[in-house]
Amino acid sequence: MTDNGRMATESLPVNGIELCIDTFGEPQDPAVLLIAGGASSMDWWEDEFCRRLAAAGRHVIRYDHRDTGRSTSFPAGAPPYSGADLANDALGVLDALNVRRAHLVGLSMGGALAQKIAAERPHRVLSLTLMSTAPGPAEESAATPQEPDRSWADRRIAVPRLVATVQEMGGPFTADEPHLRRLMERIFDRTLDMPASQTNHWCCASGPPFRHRLGSIAAPTLIMHGTLDPMFPAAEAHALAAEIPGSRLVWLEGVGHEFPPAAVWSQVIDEIIAQAAPNPAAGASR
Repeated sequence: MTDNGRMATESLPVNGIELCIDTFGEPQDPAVLLIAGGASSMDWWEDEFCRRLAAAGRHVIRYDHRDTGRSTSFPAGAPPYSGADLANDALGVLDALNVRRAHLVGLSMGGALAQKIAAERPHRVLSLTLMSTAPGPAEESAATPQEPDRSWADRRIAVPRLVATVQEMGGPFTADEPHLRRLMERIFDRTLDMPASQTNHWCCASGPPFRHRLGSIAAPTLIMHGTLDPMFPAAEAHALAAEIPGSRLVWLEGVGHEFPPAAVWSQVIDEIIAQAAPNPAAGASR
C-alpha cells in the first residue's frame, strides 16, 4: 500500500483474460466499484476523484474493460464477446480482489452493466449508482462486425479527436482543452490497441435483454443525470427512475454526457459516499 492509500496497478486473471485493476483506500472499507462507459478505460475516473472517494473511507476499485487500457485486447472489428461478458468482467474484478459485495457506480454503458448485475446477481450488490445512462436493453442485439478506423492508431489524430468528442458531448463545466489533452494522451499511451478500443464495444452483441427485470432490483438506487446530456435526454432518466423501485433521481445542472467534471465533483462524491454508506445489516463486503 502506498502512502496515499493507492495500491499499485495490477493485471489479474479474470474470465480467461487479463484485466488491469487499480484500487484506492483501505481494503477493509466498503468497496465501491467504478464501471466506466463504452470504449473507456479506467483513466476516465480521474485519480483525484478516486482519492477523494477513498479519503471518505471507501475502498475504490476501477479497472480497464477488455479492449481498453492495459487489459486484454482483441482484433478490432469482430470482438468474440458480448455485453454479458462485460458485465461478468465487473463481477470477475470483485472476485479477483476477494470482494463479495460492493457498491456499484456505473456510467453510460457502465450503468447498463451495473443494472444487469443488480437484476441478475443481487447478492453481489450493496447499492447502485447510475450516471448518464438509460434503462438497459429490452431486446437482444446481434453482433455487427465492422471495419475499424485504423487512424485511431495515430496519436496525432486520436488525441484531438477524443478531446473534440468530450467537448461535443459536454457542457459549460467540461474541463478545459489542456486538461482534456493531457487526459487523452494518457489514455492513448496506456491503450494496447486504439482501433480495437474505439470499435469493439460498439459492435459486440448485447447479450440477453434484462430491462424486464429492472422492477426486481432491490438494491438502494441513485440515478444522477446531466441536464444537458445530448445522448440520453431527460426522459431516459425519468424512465429509469420509474422502472427501478424506490430509486432516487438527482440532476447535475449544466453537465452533459460525460464523466463528472471537476466542477461537480463535490456534489457527485457526496452523493456516492451517502449512497455507499456502511450498512451493518447488509453484511460485510468480504
